[in-house]
Amino acid sequence: MRVIAALFACALLGACAPDYPDDRFVALVRAMKPSIVLLTMRIPPEKKKDGYNEAYGTGLVVASGKWGSDILTVAHVVEDAWDMHATIDNRTKVSAHVVAVNNDTDVALLRTSRANLPVQRLGTTTPLGDQIGRDVGLLGYPIPDEFEDEQLGLATSLTTGRLSSIRNDALEVTIPIVPGESGGPVFLIDTGQIIGLADSRFDDERSIGFAVPLGDALHFLHTIDRAHGF
Repeated sequence: MRVIAALFACALLGACAPDYPDDRFVALVRAMKPSIVLLTMRIPPEKKKDGYNEAYGTGLVVASGKWGSDILTVAHVVEDAWDMHATIDNRTKVSAHVVAVNNDTDVALLRTSRANLPVQRLGTTTPLGDQIGRDVGLLGYPIPDEFEDEQLGLATSLTTGRLSSIRNDALEVTIPIVPGESGGPVFLIDTGQIIGLADSRFDDERSIGFAVPLGDALHFLHTIDRAHGF
């Protein structure tokens, strides 16, 4: 009877909730999401008579304090853009501007005056040559305008795949980088270690995606943002 009573009490209190194999992964994603922001901006249109086009990307808050916040993304997202904003926690939209760009490595840093935002620490680079086949994840905002048109709301999306190859100045992943996801963090599923920034995909074979290696992003930050710990 005592065993039955204990089990009943445990069930009522929720203290005996089952463990799942992916609990750690879920926790890693939950911890990372607050530092992911949607970037929106205006870019030149294909036809001058249209005035401008709306464009989207994903950014990662890498430094923040009373002075404001720095957001890391890829350079092609903000190319020729103006009227840039970052949406924080899928709710709050704040203005942002470009601090620096490196077109050679396709990395850019934006800044907003919004202070004390959740920050994602980038850590250090590790050799990935013997890590081919590791499970990786991507957090970002795929085609957010399509979700808005369908009244599905704004939310960060998670995509998973594998690290499939180390290319010249790029990581190849089996994740189809969807427009809007560029700039989002690509990370190892088992540790949460960020290894790159989502960058592009092949037009002819869209299941093959590419990421800017973290080392390129860290070198860029060390060059232009030492004041904030890089």
